[in-house]
Amino acid sequence: MSVACPEMNRASGRTITEQFQRFDAQNPHVYRALERMTARRLATGATRVSLKDLFEDLRRQLPCGVAGLNNNYTALYARRLIAAHPHWASVFELRRRRAA
Repeated sequence: MSVACPEMNRASGRTITEQFQRFDAQNPHVYRALERMTARRLATGATRVSLKDLFEDLRRQLPCGVAGLNNNYTALYARRLIAAHPHWASVFELRRRRAA
């Protein structure tokens, strides 16, 4: 009996992290947009920011949306934003990752 890896995509054979890294490399404008949107929200006085909320705003702002912008990437983008802006650590709620 085989045990399925919860983070593995059966169709591609790639983990969510691998899929994210590929998507991010092919779409650097997405990260830059999320960074700008976060900064704008904080500038207006927000103390918490939801990446899922930003994803939906981004989908509405871009003319044809963003093909491949998967909700599974929200936590990975939040972690990337915090790595680049450590002072934003309290802005995003992160949970412990189950898989690497």
